[in-house]
This record gives sequence, C-alpha cells and structure tokens, in this order.
Amino acid sequence: MLRATLKSLLSRKLRLLLSGLAVVLAVMFVSGAFVLSDTLGRTFDSLFTNVYSYTDIQVTAKPKVTGPGQDGAPANIPADMVSRVAADPGVAKATGAVLAEGARAVGHNGKKLGGAPGAPRYGASWHGEDQLISLREGRGPRADDEVAIDAGVATLGNFRVGDQIGVLTLEPKKTFTVVGVFGYAGGRDSIGGEQTVAFTEPVAQRLMLGAPNVYNVIDVTVTDKKDLTKVRDALRADLGPAYQVDTGADLAKKQADQVKKALSFVTYVLLGFAAVALLVGVFLILNTFSIIVAQRTQELALLRAMGASRGQVIRSVLLEASLIGVVSWLVGLALGVGIGAAGAFALAKLSGGLTAAGVGVPPAAWIVSFVVGIGVTIAAALMPAVQAARVPPIAAMRQASASDRPLTRLTVAGGVLLAGGGSALVFGLSGKAHGNTIGWVVGGVFATFIAVALLTPLLGRPVVSLLGRLFAWSVPGQLGRRNSARNPRRTAITAAAMMISIALVTGISTIFASVSDSITKLVNEQIQADLIIAGQQTGPIPPAIDPAALRQVRGLPTVDSVAAEAYDMGMADGRQLFVGAFDDQAAAARILKLKAKDGRLDRLGAGEILVDDATASKRHWTVGASVSVQLSRGDARTFRVVGIFTGNANPGGGGILVPWRDAASGFRAATPTQAFIKLRSGANVTATKGQIDRILRDSPEVNVVTRSEWIGDATKVFDIVLTIVQVLLGVAMVIAVLGIVNTLVLSVLERTRELGMLRAIGLRRGQTMRMITVESVVISLFGSLLGIVVGAALGAAVVHALKDKGITELSLPWGLMVAYLVAGALVGVAAAVIPAIRAARLNVLAAIGYE
Repeated sequence: MLRATLKSLLSRKLRLLLSGLAVVLAVMFVSGAFVLSDTLGRTFDSLFTNVYSYTDIQVTAKPKVTGPGQDGAPANIPADMVSRVAADPGVAKATGAVLAEGARAVGHNGKKLGGAPGAPRYGASWHGEDQLISLREGRGPRADDEVAIDAGVATLGNFRVGDQIGVLTLEPKKTFTVVGVFGYAGGRDSIGGEQTVAFTEPVAQRLMLGAPNVYNVIDVTVTDKKDLTKVRDALRADLGPAYQVDTGADLAKKQADQVKKALSFVTYVLLGFAAVALLVGVFLILNTFSIIVAQRTQELALLRAMGASRGQVIRSVLLEASLIGVVSWLVGLALGVGIGAAGAFALAKLSGGLTAAGVGVPPAAWIVSFVVGIGVTIAAALMPAVQAARVPPIAAMRQASASDRPLTRLTVAGGVLLAGGGSALVFGLSGKAHGNTIGWVVGGVFATFIAVALLTPLLGRPVVSLLGRLFAWSVPGQLGRRNSARNPRRTAITAAAMMISIALVTGISTIFASVSDSITKLVNEQIQADLIIAGQQTGPIPPAIDPAALRQVRGLPTVDSVAAEAYDMGMADGRQLFVGAFDDQAAAARILKLKAKDGRLDRLGAGEILVDDATASKRHWTVGASVSVQLSRGDARTFRVVGIFTGNANPGGGGILVPWRDAASGFRAATPTQAFIKLRSGANVTATKGQIDRILRDSPEVNVVTRSEWIGDATKVFDIVLTIVQVLLGVAMVIAVLGIVNTLVLSVLERTRELGMLRAIGLRRGQTMRMITVESVVISLFGSLLGIVVGAALGAAVVHALKDKGITELSLPWGLMVAYLVAGALVGVAAAVIPAIRAARLNVLAAIGYE
C-alpha cells in the first residue's frame, strides 16, 4: 500500500508542486515574521547593552503625566538632588545632566533635518568627553550661542565646524555656531540613528527643560561595581517613589523593549500575510485533494477490492498530504529565514545604519511553521481522505465519476456559521467586548468567510451560468460556461480563494473611504477656516509655530481672525487625556463652530476650563464642577468647569481646554502648534497663502494649507495602510491563481476523454484554449464578484457600528471595486494559460482511448 501511494504521488509531480506552493507561502510568512522579530530584538539588545555598558546607575524623576498613551515631559530634578545622591553610601560620583528629546536640527535648506524614521532627536548638556563620547573635530560649547553636534547630524546636514545651525527646542528656532563634532565608542556616528545637539548646561536647561538649575538625569558612578545592585536599591529607598533608579542593564532592557514594541507592527503585517495565505491555501489543498480522490475513484476502489481496508485508504491519502506538508514546510521555512534576515538587515539600516545581529531561527518559528505547514495540510486533506475510504469496491467495475451530492448539509452548516460569525462581529463592534474586541471581530470575520465559502456552491450554478452568458456568443464560450457550472462544489471552493482576498481589501477600502468622507464632511461643517497652519508630529514635541510669525499673520490686511492652538497630554482627576489651549478663545469658538451645550465658551479666566461633551459625559462633569488637572510641568491645580461644548477643538477628538497662560507655563512646549485662519470677505486665498508661506520661513516644521489640503494630509495615513492591504491582496491573488490553475489542470486530466471527443468532432486547438480560458475567467469573476459583495457588506457593517464614533458617511469605493473586478478577470486569463496549453496539446486518439 505504501509503494502504491508513493508511485501515485510521484506520477503526479505538477499536482504536488501546485498543492505545495500555497503551503510554502504561508510557512514563509509565518517563519519570516518570527525570524525578523528575533533578529531585530537581538540587534537592539546588543545596541543598548553597548550604549549603557558605561553607565553604572542612572536616576530620573518620574513624569507627572503617565497613562496608556504617551508620557508627558520628563520631570525636572532640582540641582541640590545631585549632592544628596552623591552622599549616599557606595556612590563615588554623581553628575547632573540634561538629555531630553525635542532638539530638532534645521538643515541648510531651512527645513527640519531628516533621518531614520522614529529616531530620537536629543538636546543635551555638554560635560566633556568620556568613555562613550569623543570629539572628532573642534571643541565643546562654551558660550550660549555655541553647540556641538554628533557626527550623524554633521553628515546628514553637511555641517562642519564654524557653520551656523538652526535648532528648534521648547522655544522657537534659534541659531547657533557649530564648534565641535563628536562620535561614539566603536567608531559610530550615531546610536540607532539618533540626532544629538549638545548645548552649554544653562542653555540646555532653559531650552530642553524650560527652567534654570534643573536636570532630568543624574548619572551615578559606584565605588565598587560588585555593590551595583545594593547601591541601586539603597538609592531607591532613599529617593522614594517619585524617582526612578536603574542600572545600566535595567536601562538597556527597557530601551530595547520599547524599540522592539514599536517595530512589532512589521511582525504583525507578516503574520497577517501568513493568515490570509493560510486561509486561502486551505481551500486550495481541500479542492486539490477532493479532485484527486474523484479522479482516483477507480484506483482506490480497486485497492479496496484487492483487500485494502478503509483505514489503509485514509492513511494513503493522509500520507500523500503529509509528504506535501513536510516538503512545503522545509522550503517555506528556508525562504522565511531568508526573508526575515533580509527584512532585519533593511530595517537595521533604516534605523541609522545599525549592524543586524546574526540570523537565528527561534523555536516559535520552527513550531508554528511546522503546525501551519504539516498540520493544516493534513487537516485540509482529512475530509477527502474519509470520502476516499467510503468508495465501494464495486466502483472499480464501472466508470467512476464524481456525482453531485445534495447541498443541504453545506447550506445548513453555512447558514448556522454565518449567523454565528455575524453575531460575533456585531458583539465585537458593539463596544461590549471591552479588551477582547479584536478577538471577537477577527473571529467573526473568519467565521463569516468560512460561512460564505460553504454557501458558495448554492450560488455557484445560477451565478456562474449568468456570468457565462457574457462569453456564450461562440461554441468555445458555451462549452466553457457549461464546464464551469457542471460541478458547483469544485467551482465554489476554487472561487472561495479569490473571494477571500477580494473581500478583505474591499471591506477595508469601504471602511477607509467612509472614514475619509466622514472626516471631510465633519471638517467642512465645523471648521470655517480658510487657511490652516499645521505640520506632522513625528516626535514627543509637536511642530512649533514661531509666535512672532503669528503676529505678522494677524497683521495681514486680508486676515480677519486667527485662533492658534497648543496641545499636550495631561491628567484630569488622575486619568490621562488631551489638553488644548487657544490664544484667542472667542476666535476659536467662531472659526471651529464650537457650540455651548452648557455654560459659556467665549472666554477663559484664571482657574477655568472648558470640556467637550463626550468627555464631560464620560467623566460625569457638569458646569461648576471642580477638576484637578496635572500638566506636564508644574504642580497639579484645581480648575472649575465653566462650559461644555460640542465640536472638535482638539486633535485627540476630546479632552479639555485650559487658559493660554496655563498652557505657556504647564505644557511641555509653550509654542503654538497649529493655527486656524479666517480671511476677510473677498480676500484672495492663494495670494494670502503665499504671503503666509514667506512669513513662516523660521517655522520649518509647519506649512500653510487650504482646508481641503489639510483634510488630504489628515487622511493620507489611510492611503498608506490601503497600499499595504493591496500588497496583501496581491499575495492572496497569487495563491488564488494557483488554485484555479490546479483545478483546471486536474479538470483537464479528468476530462481527457471528453476533450479528445470534442477534438475528434472538429473543435480546434485555439477553440479548446478559449474554452478553458472562459471556464477560468468565469470562476475567477465569480470569486471576485462574491468577494466585492461580501467585502462591501462587512465594511458597511463596521461603518454602521462606528456611527457613534463620528463615522457617519457610508462610501463605497466604486472605482477600486471595478478595478478589483477587472483584476479578477485578468487573473482568470493568467490562470488559464498552462491548463489551456495542456488541453490543446492532447493527442486526440490517445485521449479518446483514455480511461
């Protein structure tokens, strides 16, 4: 029985190749994700271990604003704390320093210097050379208008000693003279792509911490490194919970964990590709083995007649699946290791020219890919194997052709699963799932896809017959149409692979189109600004507008009013939220069309705040209520709610508004971040925009844009995500092509005698190829059409569930949907090439005598 199975397997090499490719792709993405994550993790572990190898202990003050979002500004440490730390037993030396994110160097072109995505931009106090830092050119800064820069900044901006450099900090752009260029131990120009500008200590304190005679870091050298942990614990006990005390090893682990968490999205993207490839691959494998069993009915029945048991037949089919799974797993794992290593190398280079760690294959990559490659293949082949065992021996005595079985069971199972998947999706989107929302939504979508796949045979015959009429103007077209409709189960499973990929991208496109249109409608209804000054926030400090530039903008004769806004994270009654402030509250209320639900909105006095309706309802605040507010700087203060408004006056979509004076003293950055400009009636928008552009020359992080341009910038992120999703569609389509090719190739083999008869009665080679192509295109179009309908329905359901979140417009991406349908037809044509050529090359006489 074993020899018979192996001979059968090796006699069908093309079937083996096509069946295994889908598994190879799924295993490749799964193993690649784990290899990438492991390699990057070890890369950054090594990086930060080297960086902090010269640090014994570091003391920092805990931020005053903490929570699930970003932390607020680093808390300042009074200068007298340095002597207190130095006096602790076991401390040899304590040095106060400034090292804070937010010093953005400006290039010679007047724009903020680029660099590695997400890399920090530090402003530091210069304390001379040490084991980590050494000067390469010049000297350290001594005057207030002097700075030293790291070699990474010097190379990126083409700066040399003696050049002038602009730097944005907590204050507007200031110009300094570069007096030194320094590098890091090991000959590195930067650490992970960071950019560091070093000032004199008083200047660093003022520009980076906003106050004199303070630090945000105390570096501690211990007397005996054997007592490192002991000294750390003693300092923790002495300084109390307001301070964080860590060894160099502690800091290295924390920094590496933060970076790995930020880069984990790459792993999730690859796992998403793997999940789709796996789901589509299951349909391909299931269909392949179903066709194989149908074609081997006589062979299997003959084996039964010769004494093979049902168990041996099942094991025969499962052995074939196991061999396919093992080979596919090994090939996919090898490709995955290559992809993971290449991805880690590329990301390391993008992160400032890091050297990637050596490639390693973590246990998770072996285990999970093994389950995917072998377990899923065997599971997909189990049902056809059981069907094979049910073939009666007497079937060997007659022509074995797969008879259509009733679709009742499939229809009932599909209906039940559709109800369950729909219910899970509704529950997940209702907001009642809390922390399990993603699990419920993903589970609901998965169950819905499976349910639609089970119901597809019920729709297959009428829909395929209808689509086939588009090609029924010729004899090959009529034959192709009938062939595609003759076996609804097979057609449905083949089309399901195409359906899943098209449905995913259509659903996401529907959601993004609806979100974009909802934002557009909201902005047009609520914001009356003709021009907006804004920029993209890429670090902990938002983009800054020079206050002097705003004064010039207000002085333009075509400008009616300006509402400049600053925002930050804060704490209100112990919970984190967005905090905003306008320099002209009355203008803000007019331009942003803020409406008072209760109280007043036109002004804010000392100790007063405004709250948006959603936040007030969630926190149970009313006009007159007292709220304790902690901003990034300063102590917590009690404010009184004087107004509750509707409308969006905050980039976070909710929160509180405090007086401008409190923002200037309590926000991490006191400069305005964005400004809404209302022009006088009849003013030329284009001309005024040009004037403001010239005024903003010293505000390199922001630009002036029209309202429509601002909306386009706000929705640009959806285009990026949609591009990633469309790449996912491409991967899934590759597998769908394999599925159609596999089905048609096996179908050609199954219909060898039939094709020979058609050729004998006059069907030419070209007509035979067109017949196969029509069959392929109809199957592909059926899957594409079904995917568009299912995807649009799922997208519409999500949009409806998000109605309370402000997504009020349902917009279907008609252009993309037509493009996906055309792509489906092209996929059908491409998939038909190999089977059509194979069918056309059949020897007529040999085909007629084929059994």
